[in-house]
Amino acid sequence: MTGAVGMDALSRRLDGAMAERSESNAAFFATEAERLASLCHRMAERFARGGRLVAFGSTPAARSDVRHIAVEFVHPVIVGKRALPAIGLAAESGSLRRQVHLLAEPDDIAIGFGGEPEVASAIGVARERGCLTIAFSGAGADWEFSPPAGDPSVRQELVETLYHVLWELVHVFFEHRGLLEGREAGRVHDTGASSFLYPFLAEAETDLDAVLDDVRRSVLAKAEEVGDLRAQTLGENRDELVAAASALRLGFERGGKLLALGNGGSATDAMDAVADFRSPPAILTALANDIGTEAIFARQVIAYGQAGDALLALSTSGNSLNVIAALDEARRRGMRTIAMVGYDGGRVANEQLADHVVVTRSERIPRIQEAQASAYHLLRELVELAQ
Repeated sequence: MTGAVGMDALSRRLDGAMAERSESNAAFFATEAERLASLCHRMAERFARGGRLVAFGSTPAARSDVRHIAVEFVHPVIVGKRALPAIGLAAESGSLRRQVHLLAEPDDIAIGFGGEPEVASAIGVARERGCLTIAFSGAGADWEFSPPAGDPSVRQELVETLYHVLWELVHVFFEHRGLLEGREAGRVHDTGASSFLYPFLAEAETDLDAVLDDVRRSVLAKAEEVGDLRAQTLGENRDELVAAASALRLGFERGGKLLALGNGGSATDAMDAVADFRSPPAILTALANDIGTEAIFARQVIAYGQAGDALLALSTSGNSLNVIAALDEARRRGMRTIAMVGYDGGRVANEQLADHVVVTRSERIPRIQEAQASAYHLLRELVELAQ
């Protein structure tokens, strides 16, 4: 079904979107790499003193970022690295200002997502309590970053890369404890299996400027990597995205709905992809406890999915058993299935377990998620254009 906006027009829109993302990504991180390196150092000092990351936001998109950054800092998928304490606060629990007032401590790091007055007010409270503050708009924070993009989706993608970079590179300074305020230098650490996270890292325990420059170059390398990966994801999967968008549009016109799912950071991306879809924690924990984690998504597909609906599954590996079970259940129920996966596509791609499979060819989980964000943001846009 092509309609008034045909396949060629949708394909051209993808070309324009790739160009916009490439330009914005390169400009933003070229401008901010040095500041980001310094911010990683300041954050490491706070964590070393027992501080926590306190993230907050009020809009649906901001809440997905709040939960995503908290998952990343707490969940140490970096080989051999420590979990870092992080708390996510959302407007569903009441005033952000009041929540920050109750929870924030002087050594904490407060990061506000979104430009609403409520976020700026919460940033003000955090500063009053002695927190290091970070924001992405004119909220009066100590560190403010403004992505050079008019499209809210592009801005959000740049912010996601930014906080992934902070999460990855803050660990550099734990390898050099002599560079943290009030700490004595120790022996130089071998970064071992996690060395890919900071390829320029030098063995310097006392030369802060040298380490900051290494981290700055690593920021630029990561930005270039994700820029290339977005181009691969949107370019190689152009036909899948266009076809999936047309199928979704047809399903919506016939009264169908979209369900989205994923694990960990992919769960927060699913929230972002379909902001009005909820998977209440009580349902997830009950299923995991009584039946097993493999059933947590399939059971919800049974409960909410019908013929004519669609399922969007996000997985960095393409091998998550609970995602595969959900895709299988969706097909049995006559639902259209879309999967966004990383690595080589895993079982989902190799066994053709979804109608439309978008593969992001990388083994770096943060980069996969960042490229997938571009893919599902554009999928939503293409659905609106397709007729």
